[in-house]
Amino acid sequence: MKLGCSTPRPRLLCTAILLFFSASVAAQSGQVLTLEQALKTIDAPHPDLQIAQAERDMALADQSGVSARRDLSVTLEGRLQRVKPVNAGADFLSDNSVRLSARKNLFDFGRSDNAEGAARAVVQARDLDWMDVREQRRIEIMQRYFDVLLADLQYTADNEYMSVAYVTFDNARDRFQQKLISQVDLIELEARYQEWLVKRNQSQKRQRITRALLADAMNQPGQLASDLEDPKLSGNNRVLPAYEDLQALIEHNPRLQASKQLLEASRQRLDAVRAETHPSLDAEVDATDYATRPLPGRDAVRAGIVLSWPIYQGSRVSSQLAKEQAQFYKLQAEAEKRKRDLSEAVLNTWMEAEQLQKTARHAAKIQADYRDLVLERARGQYEVELKTNLGDSMAATAGAKLQQRAVEYQLALALAKLEALLGQPLPQPAKK
Repeated sequence: MKLGCSTPRPRLLCTAILLFFSASVAAQSGQVLTLEQALKTIDAPHPDLQIAQAERDMALADQSGVSARRDLSVTLEGRLQRVKPVNAGADFLSDNSVRLSARKNLFDFGRSDNAEGAARAVVQARDLDWMDVREQRRIEIMQRYFDVLLADLQYTADNEYMSVAYVTFDNARDRFQQKLISQVDLIELEARYQEWLVKRNQSQKRQRITRALLADAMNQPGQLASDLEDPKLSGNNRVLPAYEDLQALIEHNPRLQASKQLLEASRQRLDAVRAETHPSLDAEVDATDYATRPLPGRDAVRAGIVLSWPIYQGSRVSSQLAKEQAQFYKLQAEAEKRKRDLSEAVLNTWMEAEQLQKTARHAAKIQADYRDLVLERARGQYEVELKTNLGDSMAATAGAKLQQRAVEYQLALALAKLEALLGQPLPQPAKK
């Protein structure tokens, strides 16, 4: 089928048909990616999750090492030595032996218990950090997904504005040849077309960039999704709780809870360092074989309870105690700062969600409805050849659609961030 595009009205009609045809071809190419499918990749081995998992594994290893302090230890000792008896005139004699020694700590008056408690608290903190990283991954995937949709909408709007600018410039060339407009007017329209062409090309590049970032966020680098489904985002319609109702939920934030666990770990390490001056009670069993001992004193098997009490250790304990106290005060300040920052972040995010839900959302809808009505009127006037502003109306409608969806995406992200900050779903207000 051949379309004639020599006059202004068919040119505009051809442009609209080509835009519709290219959009239809793009929609049919490849499998459509949904937001639910993208979010299923949260637990993929992404570097952020791998770092958090490695931190947790190191904490578990430290916990295992601390717990092993009181395990049974078995030592094999071989000794080659020469001794001189106390008898007058006695010469040096060989006194070689092999000893198998087993030792088990029975009680160390708080050292091990506090060290194990500190290690457990660190593991719990790393678990909470992992949960927070996972939530941040969810938000990042949503952000990247919405960026692709916005890039597609921006490209559609810029492409329509460029098409209108080109048709206007093309018509102006005919009018210039007929000496109906000046060369300055023609160059002005060409410059406007070139400006929209640059914007359209930038939007096209943005489409690829956002898809690459989405693929990275999904831990699928290089696998660019061609088509994305626009989600309905029904969660945007839920009633937003009052800020006062959210303040009590701040304590559930994973990062804040992790800070408290690290603070508890530091407190227990302080107690463990203080216990270094306490005694230690061990059970010990030795089995010895004297290969060449000519002396009468032999202990083939020896068993007993050993009480060790450190009397003097220099400044080792005091320096460790000072260091751990400084660490405790640092963690205490960090936990307080994190709580304040969290409270501020919850307030800002809540205010953003409220503004989007109650004001920006309605304004964007009104603008979109207005543009739809203007487009319908422009179609009617175009059909009866009263005006030729159909292209401008189509471009403005695409821009209004872009703004409306942008508000919905921002609202969905704000609600997701609010839930991540609170560490739980938003509570539903009680029905009146």
